[in-house]
Amino acid sequence: MPTPIIPLGSFVAALSTSPLEPWASSAPWALTNHSEAIVRHLLGTLDASEFTISNEIAIHITAIVEPGVVLKGPLILGPRCFVASGAYLRGGNWIAERCAFGPGAELKSSFVFAGTRLAHFNFVGDSILGGDVNLEAGSIICNYRNERVDKEVRIRVGETLHPTGCHKFGAVVGDHCRIGANAVLAPGAILPPGSVVHRASLHDDEAGV
Repeated sequence: MPTPIIPLGSFVAALSTSPLEPWASSAPWALTNHSEAIVRHLLGTLDASEFTISNEIAIHITAIVEPGVVLKGPLILGPRCFVASGAYLRGGNWIAERCAFGPGAELKSSFVFAGTRLAHFNFVGDSILGGDVNLEAGSIICNYRNERVDKEVRIRVGETLHPTGCHKFGAVVGDHCRIGANAVLAPGAILPPGSVVHRASLHDDEAGV
C-alpha cells in the first residue's frame, strides 16, 4: 500500500488505538468530507451503558454539558469532556476523552483527540485535531477559500501544493500544538506535532507561511 501523502499516524499518536484506526491510511479530507457517515458508523459500536444516546447524539455519562449548548448529530462526545454554555457542536463530530469547549466555541465536521481544548469564541471546521491541542481565545481554523473563484483547498508538502478535491477542509493539527489567541489557520493547514502559531498571526500553507 502506498504511503499516504499526509500520514495521520505521524501527527496523532493515539490514532492507531482509537476507533478511527480503520481510516488511518485515508487522506484527512476524506475523513472530514465523510464525517457524518463515519460518526454514524461509530455510533453503532458504542456501549449503550456508557452513553446517553438520542437523535444520533451520544454523550458519555461522565461528560458535563452546561445548559445553553447546541448539539447536532451525528455526534459522539467522549468521557470527562466539558462543553460550556454557548458552545455549538454540529455536523458530524467525534470527540475523544477529556476535551473542553468554552463559551462560543463552534466545531463542525471534525475529529478531536484526547485532552484538546477550545478556550472560547473559536471556530474549527472540517479538521483533525490531535491530542493535547490548545486553541486560545478567538483562534480560528478556516475551512473555505471564499477569497477566490477557484475554491479547491490545497495542502503543502515540502515545496509542492497538492489538490484535495474538496472545497471545504480545515487543518490537520498534530499532538501538543498551541494556537495563540486570535490566530487564524487558513484552509489546508498541516501542523506537525508541537507546533506553535503565535497570537494574532496568520498561518497560510498555500502562501508558504
